[in-house]
Amino acid sequence: MRIPVLAILAIATISASAPARAQTYGSDYPVCLRVYGPATYYECSYTSLSQCNLSASGRAAQCVPNPYASNAYQDRPVRKRGVY
Repeated sequence: MRIPVLAILAIATISASAPARAQTYGSDYPVCLRVYGPATYYECSYTSLSQCNLSASGRAAQCVPNPYASNAYQDRPVRKRGVY
């Protein structure tokens, strides 16, 4: 009887001490709404900054780019300046 109890306690101890996975946000939407308050959280369900700003209006919230969006790390197009 002692061996199964000790085995269960050993497994529980090992699984409790394992590092937690980092939280990631959905990569389907390029804009996230960060809501501030007693529980600060992200809502990553917006397709544009203007759509997110409408939802953030009047709230303690801020719109931020989603770092996990599928196109977040693409290079921006280079704008060439004309000769004056």
